[in-house]
Amino acid sequence: MPMVCVTDFEAQARELLSKSTWDFIEGGADEGFTRDDNIAAFKKIRLRPRYLKDVSHVDTRTTIQGAEISAPICIAPTGFHCLAWPDGEMSTARAAQAAGICYIASTYASCTLEDIVSTAPRGLRWFQLYVQLDRQLNKQLIQKVESLGFKALVVTVDVPKLGNRRHDVRNQLDLKTNLLLKDLRSPKERNAAPHLQMSPIDSSFCWSDLSWLQSITQLPIILKGILTKEDAELAVKHKVHGIIVSNHGGRQLDGVAASINALTEVVAAVKGKIEVYMDGGIRTGSDVLKALALGAKCVFLGRPVLWGLACKGEHGVEEVLNILKDEFHTSMALTGCRSVAEINRDLIQFSRL
Repeated sequence: MPMVCVTDFEAQARELLSKSTWDFIEGGADEGFTRDDNIAAFKKIRLRPRYLKDVSHVDTRTTIQGAEISAPICIAPTGFHCLAWPDGEMSTARAAQAAGICYIASTYASCTLEDIVSTAPRGLRWFQLYVQLDRQLNKQLIQKVESLGFKALVVTVDVPKLGNRRHDVRNQLDLKTNLLLKDLRSPKERNAAPHLQMSPIDSSFCWSDLSWLQSITQLPIILKGILTKEDAELAVKHKVHGIIVSNHGGRQLDGVAASINALTEVVAAVKGKIEVYMDGGIRTGSDVLKALALGAKCVFLGRPVLWGLACKGEHGVEEVLNILKDEFHTSMALTGCRSVAEINRDLIQFSRL
């Protein structure tokens, strides 16, 4: 039976992956309320279609940080892709390149950055940074991604401490003994025995430290994990180039707002001064349309990409992306939008249910 929607990939991936891997990918923090609310919140938004428009040609293209993408549907940073497919992030990068969209490579990628770049040399890539305690290691990583042609630095801000992920604790998941993160090892360690050296994330990193990051890179800096107008206003004040509204897929602090609900507050706060994106809960092309109508420039996919990877590797990721792009195209046509620029707040209303 053909897989015709994203949740078809979810169902098959669950059958293919081990329980501990599935729990790692799917698990949220604590009770999983925010993880589930990310999806449920989209279902409370209704569309207001406009008809009798010429939608014989619908253009899904847009730009992020000045680079054109085929649709506002890109790949969020998630770690350890080799858990889902042997080629891991290399397969993901090839799929993103084929789809003409952006892929954010994670600090915790299970393939080297060099391999990711060499396997998809024409792809649009950003790099996600967990700020490490070792400042020199941060600098080396940033210099490497610059030299490799990554186009933006995405700094994750919502992990000063790892969230309470109950499934991983129950499963006694220990990624350190199973995976080698070559890019997070010092030069001396890279020549030593191949065991994982995961440097602790710097829990002291704060707004005043952004100037240090800006002093060592020319890349645009995007903050991932902003959920409030107060932090959005600070992001503008500190001259970052973008925000990804995100609650880390519900994997960090349980009980925070669904990403789509936080989006409106953040968009209003930045007043168009920087680009705003979002991740969390995107499962259909209509979800993409709703996010853009509420002010997102682009959405980023997390778990759906890993489902596609687990099912068919590179081709599975391509299929997931193509399904969402086709659904988005259909949703645009059926609401009377001929271009991404025509998607606006008038297209939606919130259900009273």
